[in-house]
Amino acid sequence: MIKKSRAKKRATETAESNTIAHDPNTQTIHTATPNALTAKLSPETEFATTSSKALFRRIGFHAPIAGGLHTALLKSAALGCNAVQIFSRNPRGWTARPLDGEEVLRFQSVRVETNISPVVIHANYLINLASADSTIREKSRAAFREEIERGLALGADYLVVHPGSAKGACASDGVRACAETLKAACEGLDLHNFRILIENTAGQGACIGHCFEHLRDIIGDCPELNLGVCFDTAHAFTAGYDLRDEEGFHATLESLESNVGLLNVCVVHFNDSKAEYNSRVDRHQNIGDGHIGSEALARVARSAELAHAAFLLETPQEVPGDDVSNLNALRSFLCA
Repeated sequence: MIKKSRAKKRATETAESNTIAHDPNTQTIHTATPNALTAKLSPETEFATTSSKALFRRIGFHAPIAGGLHTALLKSAALGCNAVQIFSRNPRGWTARPLDGEEVLRFQSVRVETNISPVVIHANYLINLASADSTIREKSRAAFREEIERGLALGADYLVVHPGSAKGACASDGVRACAETLKAACEGLDLHNFRILIENTAGQGACIGHCFEHLRDIIGDCPELNLGVCFDTAHAFTAGYDLRDEEGFHATLESLESNVGLLNVCVVHFNDSKAEYNSRVDRHQNIGDGHIGSEALARVARSAELAHAAFLLETPQEVPGDDVSNLNALRSFLCA
């Protein structure tokens, strides 16, 4: 049994106030308001909702945008979520259709109706901020700037991005390139409360970001951007952070605290892993069906150190109803 860490003590002392905050420095969260959609749920999509322990936690999933960006909010509210992650565009193309004014206004109106907060946008998968190829890095800069502009137009809260691959260069050069590209992409933009979150990676191939020190150095090189962190459980596990027992989990929290600060972890991508521990392979799995397992993921969900963050599922859609099953698993952890 290890001693309670400084990070654990600090987070425990502030957990009550942080669990009802959208961000340590900004607005109060809202739980989803039932509407006509929630009343029409089929028996297969019923969800557990009633626990004072879970009431002020922010949970959601990566919602589809077929039919319009606003439909992601409606589906999230219908499943009892109070947070959401979306793509604001095709995630596998360099060019995107511009947002039109009516689309933006409808998204913002439905957000008010559903009280979804935060709204998290995940950046295009082609973006490689750390590329050693100057042509790819410039295309990535332009595409990432467009992601920022779309997020600002929609009134989103966070933009999550992978730091990229340093193929053809060393990891330290990739870290520097990532920071430089981030600063170039943000030049001249007023981000206000919109915050860019760097996601930890599994370290597959030449990807940087598999150790928290990489995130620390990227954030440290961009002090003017107020960068935060998105912590992905599956990525951390396959990158060598062992979440399966209490000692390993608290060692992971200590590393997060010492490198980036736990309060800067604004979003948790809550995923089980199809890939084995320390395999450096990025493969998500449904909650409880992977190598991390329910017991370990329940420990993550209930940790006071991460209670201020939004927990968002990026689990596979193998059969209809998987989103509901995974959300209910997360709720069961919070209610225990």
